[in-house]
Amino acid sequence: MGVLPHRYPFLLVDTLDLTVPGRVAVGTKRVTGGEWFAPASGAQPVTMPNLMVVEALAQTSATLLADLAKDTPGAIGYFAAIRRVRCRGNVRAGDLLTLTVELLSFKRGIARLKGLATVEGVACVQAEFTTVIRQRA
Repeated sequence: MGVLPHRYPFLLVDTLDLTVPGRVAVGTKRVTGGEWFAPASGAQPVTMPNLMVVEALAQTSATLLADLAKDTPGAIGYFAAIRRVRCRGNVRAGDLLTLTVELLSFKRGIARLKGLATVEGVACVQAEFTTVIRQRA
């Protein structure tokens, strides 16, 4: 909660770990049937939208970016671009989503990252994205 400015209902990560400082971050999300994006009728199975999985990957990168921007107090990352998104499977209620983000490059406050979301080792969503680190407005 101290790293991300997001709060319920848009906080899409349960845990965040910096596995390789400045290089790799891993997060998890337990998808439940009570999510805000779940259909109200309950007749359809709950599937997490792939765009929400991409957002969860971006939120996972916050730990990595906080480590890179530790010399700039009050800095925040702004999601700037998404590219090479591949949706390979569905994330359903009851799944434990593992979110792995790797830093590709970091220059002058601009980070290029690659993310992979998996369920039980099977790739669901992968994407490359760009985040700009600036002072909080």
